[in-house]
Amino acid sequence: MLVDVKTMLEKARLGKYAVGAFNTVNLETTRAIIEAAKELAAPVIVQVTEKTLDYAGGRAIFNLIKNIAEFYAADIPVGIHLDHGKSFEAVERAVDIGFTSVMYDGSRKEYVDNIMTTKKIVDIAHARGIVVQAELGNVPYLGEMQMENIQWEKYMTDPDQALQFVKETGADTLAVAIGNAHGFFQERSEPDYERLEMIAKRVAIPLVLHGASDWNNGRVQEVIARGISCFNIDTALRLAFIGGLREALHAEEETDLRKVLTKAKEYTKGAIKEKIISFGSAGKA
Repeated sequence: MLVDVKTMLEKARLGKYAVGAFNTVNLETTRAIIEAAKELAAPVIVQVTEKTLDYAGGRAIFNLIKNIAEFYAADIPVGIHLDHGKSFEAVERAVDIGFTSVMYDGSRKEYVDNIMTTKKIVDIAHARGIVVQAELGNVPYLGEMQMENIQWEKYMTDPDQALQFVKETGADTLAVAIGNAHGFFQERSEPDYERLEMIAKRVAIPLVLHGASDWNNGRVQEVIARGISCFNIDTALRLAFIGGLREALHAEEETDLRKVLTKAKEYTKGAIKEKIISFGSAGKA
């Protein structure tokens, strides 16, 4: 069943666990996410990027997620989220389609511009009952900057600025930077746990962590205890899906795409289950 993402994450924040927000690009990944959540009785967020909206068709992928959630997991809380909307137009597109939650990523913009556009998006989204995630600080991507000798202090979320940002924008959830990094970018040797604690004390909304696909359980539990209520996971799912495909294609000369893609789906579902268990959200549906 489709639910309000803010309510879902508020429950996680109070319950000291985190919800997994998993990226999908197709039928198989969507089924893997929702089946894993159902089998573990866990709330879950299924999310897509701008590139996926173009690849799969915005309304097509939205209704695919919606139909699977409503017809096959009616007792599981599911949110549908736009991940990393980089422009007002991209977020507006997701709002018009009917997403229950949208992210505006203005983290590469000047601070004043980030506030201005985020506030504009909050106004149109809240008018339709849609949750808005904002980002403050900079979670780097491979190819965007040099990994060597990165000055992390310049890129991490400022706790006092976070307080002002949330007050001025009215954002419902906030993605933070504490030394985490997207994809294969080498992250900070140790997350800035103290910074996260300071942000959580100042900001009374759920906090989201991107770029933690490869985090082990120890780090996961550390940041949940300090205020993280949601993890965005993409790279781990891609690797699992490709791994399943490779095994299916190398095992024999299979021509039935359904069998090949089922193997990829099952690999992906296994990876998702591991994440849900590590986040502590199993049994919290």
